[in-house]
Amino acid sequence: MSTFLAKLPAGRAEAALPDKKPPMSAAEAKLEAERCLYCADAPCTQACPTSIDVPGFIKRIASGNVCGSARLIFAQNLLGTSCSRVCPVEVLCEGACVLEAWQHKPIAIGRLQRFATETARREAPGLLAPGARGGKRVACVGSGPASLAFAATLALEGHEATVYERRALPGGLNTTGVAPYKLHADAALAEVDWVASLGVRIRTSVEIGRDVAAAQLLAEHDAVFLGLGLGEDTKLGIPGEDGPGVVGATAWIEDVKLRGCAQPPLGHVVVVGGGNTAIDVARECAQLGAASVTMVYRRAPADMSGYAHEMEAARKDGVALVAHARPSAVIRDAAGVVKALRVTVAGAERDLSCDLVAMAIGQSKLRAVATQFPGVALDARGCVVADPTTGTTGHPKVFSGGDCVNGGKEVVNAVAEGRNAARHLLRTWSGTHG
Repeated sequence: MSTFLAKLPAGRAEAALPDKKPPMSAAEAKLEAERCLYCADAPCTQACPTSIDVPGFIKRIASGNVCGSARLIFAQNLLGTSCSRVCPVEVLCEGACVLEAWQHKPIAIGRLQRFATETARREAPGLLAPGARGGKRVACVGSGPASLAFAATLALEGHEATVYERRALPGGLNTTGVAPYKLHADAALAEVDWVASLGVRIRTSVEIGRDVAAAQLLAEHDAVFLGLGLGEDTKLGIPGEDGPGVVGATAWIEDVKLRGCAQPPLGHVVVVGGGNTAIDVARECAQLGAASVTMVYRRAPADMSGYAHEMEAARKDGVALVAHARPSAVIRDAAGVVKALRVTVAGAERDLSCDLVAMAIGQSKLRAVATQFPGVALDARGCVVADPTTGTTGHPKVFSGGDCVNGGKEVVNAVAEGRNAARHLLRTWSGTHG
C-alpha cells in the first residue's frame, strides 16, 4: 500500500502546536473507563451523530479488550480516530454525560475513543478486512470524511470503491482545514492510509470535468458519491481587501498545516468572523506566538455561531473580541503593506492596527462540479439537494453527503451521511429496504 504521509513536506508550522487532547496511556484509559456508569439509556450514544455504542466501547476498555472496543467504534464510525480528536465532544457525547448533570467531570469519551482506535490500528492492523471482490463499482468525488466513510463501508462488503481527489493530498478538511492543535495533517493522512488498507482505491490529482468526465464516471460505475466539501474562502468585497496581508481562513490553515506559514513570527493579527473557523484561526495565531490577535464580529457575542467553549479557550490563549463591528476597509500604506482594518462600531469608525487580516466569513459552494451530473439539483444556498438519511439525489445513480449538502457541519456529521448513503445502497442492492 502506498502511503500519502511521504508526500508531506518537512518543517510544517503545525508541528509547533501542541496536541489539544493528548493520547492516554493504557493505565490512564483503564482508570477513566472504570468511572463510566454504563448507562442503559446511554444519552452519550444518543448525542453522537454516528450513534457509537459509547458505554459498550468504554466497558471493553475497562475489561482490557481494546481491540473489541475499537471494533465496536468502527462498526458505526470508520473514521473514529479523527472524530475522537476533532469532534466538539463538549456539546455532543461528553456534554450529554449524566455525570456532568450531577456536577461531576464527564467521562473523557473522546480521548478514550482515540486510545481504543489508535491502539487497535497500531497493534491489530488487520482488525477489519475488505470483503472478497466481485460486487458493484462505486466512485467518490472528493476524499473528505463523507467520501471515505462511504467508500470504506462498501469496500468492507466486497464492493470496488475508488475515490477521486483533485488535490495532491487526500483527506479533505481533516488534512487541510481542521485546526492543527486538534489534528495534524500527518495524523489525518495516516487515517487515509488505513482506509485505503480496507480496500479503497484513492486517486489524487484527478479533477472531475477536466481529467475524467462526469458521464464517464456514471457509465463505468454502479453509483457515484459526491463528497465535494466546500470551495474557496468568501470575501467581504471591501476596499483594500485584495493583495498581500489579507488571507482566507481555510487557506491560511492549510498553509500552517502543509507549507509552514507563520514563519517568520506573526505580528498583529485581526480575524474577521464569529464561527468555529474564525476561532480556530485566532487560536492558532495566538499559539504560534502572534504579538496580538483580535477577532472582529458584526453582531453580539451571544450570536456567534462558534462554540462558546472554544471562544472561552481562545480568550485564555489571549484572543480579544471586538463585537458589533462591521469592517469597511483594509488600510494599506503607499507600498501596499497592510496597516489596519477599519471597522464601524456603534456608528463610529475605528482602525484596528494589524499586519495580517484573516477572513473567516464562509466558503463558496462547488456548484460547477455538482451540476455536471444530470438530475443533481442545488438549493438556494448552492448546496447539493440530497436526502440526509439515504444520500439520494435527483439522479438514481448519484448520492451525496457532507459539507456540500449540509453547508458545513462537523466531521462526524459528514461521516454519518457518507455511511448512511452506503448502507442505503447495500440495502438496495441486497433487495432489503427496511
